[in-house]
Amino acid sequence: MDKKIILGATALVVVVISILLMMPGKATNTPDTLPWHITHPTPDTTRVFNVTLGVTSLGDVEKTFKEVAEISLFKPSAGGKSVEAFYEEVNFNGLKAKIIMTIAVPTEELQGIYERGLRLNNDTSGKHITMTFADLEHVRTLPVSSLTYLPNLSIDEAIITKRFGEPAQRIREKNTEIVHWLYPQHGLDIVTSGKEKPVLQYLSPKDFALLHAPLLAKGEVLK
Repeated sequence: MDKKIILGATALVVVVISILLMMPGKATNTPDTLPWHITHPTPDTTRVFNVTLGVTSLGDVEKTFKEVAEISLFKPSAGGKSVEAFYEEVNFNGLKAKIIMTIAVPTEELQGIYERGLRLNNDTSGKHITMTFADLEHVRTLPVSSLTYLPNLSIDEAIITKRFGEPAQRIREKNTEIVHWLYPQHGLDIVTSGKEKPVLQYLSPKDFALLHAPLLAKGEVLK
């Protein structure tokens, strides 16, 4: 083969790779995947990111997101076990974020999943147990009960108010800078802390009291 042809083909490959590397990551562009686009198919349900909490199964979420979630049983240092599905990065409308979903696994099934676990990893927050294939497939048939959205950028209070409106209540955790902006009608808690990035926690409005009561007990209401 002519040496010039080889060099030309190599140069073309380098150019194509460079263009691909400079292209932005694939983003899902639709109003339905904006964090402030919250709807309620019924008075007791919340729908966000095309996920209806308490209804949409994890398997359907994976089809919608077009990506398999990282699933594990989580046993915190203090508290009960839960099954979580994690996305290291989603890109909705150019907004990159992490997403953690809690799966509605019946309490009586959690211990069995724990005992069948294949591997255990410890970190500062607790233990993450790798689940068997059969348990993973079962979990994918169960609904997502709550969703936590962790954006990669900071959001100031003015933007929170503009996008989500005035909260029904703001509660500050005692002895910390952590403030919870509460929107019970949406089942939404926006957690802020100084210049830290916010954390958005979504759950069904009917379950909001489970989050609200502990905050009231351990925090102070801001005017």
